[in-house]
Amino acid sequence: MAYLDNIAVFVRVVELGNLSAAGRDMRISPAVASNRIKELEKHLGVRLFNRTTRQLMPTEHGTVFYTGAKQVLEAITEAEAAVSALSGQPRGTIRVTAPLGLGRRLVASGIPDFHDKYPDIEVRLRLSDHNVDIMKEGIDVAFRLGIIEDSSLRMRGIMECERVLVAAPKYLEARGEPAEPHELIGMKHDCLMLRYSGAREYVWTLQMSGGPQKFEVHGPYDTDDGDVLTGWALSGRGIINKPRFEVEPFIRDRRLKVILADTPPTPVQFAAVYPHKKLQDPKVRLLLDFMAERCQRLIKDILAGK
Repeated sequence: MAYLDNIAVFVRVVELGNLSAAGRDMRISPAVASNRIKELEKHLGVRLFNRTTRQLMPTEHGTVFYTGAKQVLEAITEAEAAVSALSGQPRGTIRVTAPLGLGRRLVASGIPDFHDKYPDIEVRLRLSDHNVDIMKEGIDVAFRLGIIEDSSLRMRGIMECERVLVAAPKYLEARGEPAEPHELIGMKHDCLMLRYSGAREYVWTLQMSGGPQKFEVHGPYDTDDGDVLTGWALSGRGIINKPRFEVEPFIRDRRLKVILADTPPTPVQFAAVYPHKKLQDPKVRLLLDFMAERCQRLIKDILAGK
């Protein structure tokens, strides 16, 4: 088991790029992670990493060993999943990621309830508005809200979410309320965007009478945190494009106002994506079923004002 633990640490260091991140992910200290890498290098008689001040890069030997080590760990995971399916007692760890806002509102609050129901399953949740490479980083399930195009992953749709353009009354009083979409550009409205490395949607696509149309809107600043966007809009700093369930409470109490209601943004897909082989894992299926039902219910309750 010690050797397998060393291999598991090595794989996570390669995937995450440094000892500290791998240690946090595996709930061990960087010193312990470092010792396990050293033990593995001693056992193999080769150096597995080139060390820099910021990152560990696998050597040629490390790259070759990673391919085989990854296959070994995947084979063990699949074997454990098969045993769990036969025993009816799923156990183990699931690594989950979700966007910050959606993760806080819908996913994170359900993790303790899921664990209460399945106490032998550990869930490690990572929240980020960045586009996480789930294959590279060893993620089992990623909840996503947006355009999902990665054909190497399987997708389970949870629900289609209406989007709206909203701004604070304070902003609309100062800048005027656009009467039609082209005024977003013509009147140089401050359109606040969610931007991060790897993002695909830097335009707003609105539902026009002739079909969807893209608008290259602009604003004085942007962010990689969706909740920051909402905060800026609430303080009267501009217009944002958001899933309705995220801003419905502010619309209801009139802190935000829906604009261009006749030409709203195209809906966004809320879905879970995962590697193809993960559907064979009973604990992953249980999490998907649990979260899909829960998130659908919570979104409907939010929109209904409950």
